[in-house]
Amino acid sequence: MDDPYGRGPLQLLAGRANHPLALEIGEILGEDPTGVEIRDFADGEIFVRIEKNARGRDVFIIQPTVAPAGSIMELLLLLDAAKRASAARVTAVVPYYGYARQDRKDQPRVSIAAKLVANLIVAAGADRLVGMDFHQHQIQGFFDIPVDHLYAAPVITKYFLGKGLKDLVVVAPDVGAAKMARGFAKRLDASFAIIDKRRPAANVAEVLNVVGDVDGMNCLLVDDMVDTGGTLANAVVALKERGAKTVTAAATHALLSGQASEKLAAAPLEEFVVTNTIDIPGDRRFDGLTILSVADLLAQAIQCIHSNESVSQLF
Repeated sequence: MDDPYGRGPLQLLAGRANHPLALEIGEILGEDPTGVEIRDFADGEIFVRIEKNARGRDVFIIQPTVAPAGSIMELLLLLDAAKRASAARVTAVVPYYGYARQDRKDQPRVSIAAKLVANLIVAAGADRLVGMDFHQHQIQGFFDIPVDHLYAAPVITKYFLGKGLKDLVVVAPDVGAAKMARGFAKRLDASFAIIDKRRPAANVAEVLNVVGDVDGMNCLLVDDMVDTGGTLANAVVALKERGAKTVTAAATHALLSGQASEKLAAAPLEEFVVTNTIDIPGDRRFDGLTILSVADLLAQAIQCIHSNESVSQLF
């Protein structure tokens, strides 16, 4: 796929963090993202080699930075390899941006890891970054390169519009998700509520109150990510206790750490809708989990960037 602006043909490369998503994107764009050799040495070091000519190419590297931290190192090595192979431009496509929750110094002597990861990506040679539903919008400002921040909302709202839910109220599980939830409420022509919670410890949440009318309503909880599932499971129970008719949940990034799948499977949840920004292994899937693909959205964004067209038109 040639670039009319002199950067040469588009080239897709993929790390190992979410190969199924990369293959989907490649199929849509008609490009093969598999031309990379990646393997681990006995001591755990990662070896990366690009197997096809990258000179003068407009290279897009698809790699979410999920745990463990080796996925970040793998992305950095891919960026460095592409730069040293004389790629005309290198764009990091990061569907899930890890360490995003460590975005500020909210207690003494802690790292601002989200900024550190941004520095590493830029230092490794990225000319541009494509991300999706950052935990905080301010993370865009951590980069000294252009950032295209995509939203999974069009994919998720299209799914729920197709279900034709009545008496719908979109619920934010905390203050941080309020802006995202209001956007969903507007798109779905629904009312809005918010849960007032506190965190006595990391990965622990307690519901204090629900602000808004949920009695007899179909509730849709929305958030950018679900990690241990504790916040979501507690929110579902709180809404049911306050008279919610049904409770459905949606999130962009399904980390599903630890016993999250068991917690959510046991909760009075009608359905949990997520996207495939993170590859969810079979042992973390459960009845009621629906996975929507963002491959088409990412493919369109890559095509827009390659052709120097507006990415915002997608939303």
